[in-house]
Amino acid sequence: MALLRSALLVASQNRWLREHAVNYPFVRRSVSRFMPGESLEAALDAAYALAEKKIGSVFTHLGENVTERAEAERITQHYVEVLRRIHASGLGTEVSVKLTQLGLDLSPEFCMENLETIIQKEKKEAVVWVDMEASSYVDVTLEVYRNTLQKYPNVGICLQAYLYRTKKDLEQLLPLRPSVRLVKGAYKEPAEIAYPKKLDVDENYFALGQAMMAAQKEGHCVRAAFGTHDVKLIRRLAEHASIAGLAKKEFEVQMLYGIQREEQERLAGEGYRLGVLVAYGSYWFPWFVRRLAERPANLWFMARNLLAS
Repeated sequence: MALLRSALLVASQNRWLREHAVNYPFVRRSVSRFMPGESLEAALDAAYALAEKKIGSVFTHLGENVTERAEAERITQHYVEVLRRIHASGLGTEVSVKLTQLGLDLSPEFCMENLETIIQKEKKEAVVWVDMEASSYVDVTLEVYRNTLQKYPNVGICLQAYLYRTKKDLEQLLPLRPSVRLVKGAYKEPAEIAYPKKLDVDENYFALGQAMMAAQKEGHCVRAAFGTHDVKLIRRLAEHASIAGLAKKEFEVQMLYGIQREEQERLAGEGYRLGVLVAYGSYWFPWFVRRLAERPANLWFMARNLLAS
């Protein structure tokens, strides 16, 4: 299983596959399980459907590693328009952005300007989430986040439980009263910096989750959100939240569109705070393959689409 995950993560970075695999109908049918479509309109339709089930949503426009200023500025203005549409719709949808999409590879200062432009268009009670990317970006992402958080309290950061350093990163962030979304991690990282075994990642995730919930209860963490589809881990965290005295609405889970739908509806039905990440856009191949790597069993779903071609 570890070898399969590693192979998928390598494939996610392959330029030829990114440019050609998207043209195969069985691949496009497979990705439709994880995203409602490539357009903002498709994402909005999905958010309306989720809202009817009392499930929140978070939009992310797929793309990364932008190398032209004009493109980063175009994406920034796209998010501004997304927020305008969200606010006009009455949806409580939030947005989640990748800093390399906003020009981080060009300049941290330029990227931060674009991020601030987006935050300024968001309501103060909502959070603009900053995704975490590969380990080589962690330091600069945290630097941009800390600088932005000093100006705008409604910005959140994603931390990855498979990195050894995350415990220290969390401890250093808490004095700033951040909002934190914790995920396991979806990039190919060496064993020198990341836990190679799932069991160790899960245990580190739970330990970090405990620390986040304690900080939230003490007022040192504005929002503690848990980005995972691991049902056993979710229920373990929920049990700890109850013991720690957190109300159900104070325990937040964020999941991907189309994954663990029954669990999503169960959590929402029981009164927990649930947000579903709705991804859209044409640059979906790397993101899609990383989703397969997170749960290689999804390859059977893809194989069925191939046989149905």
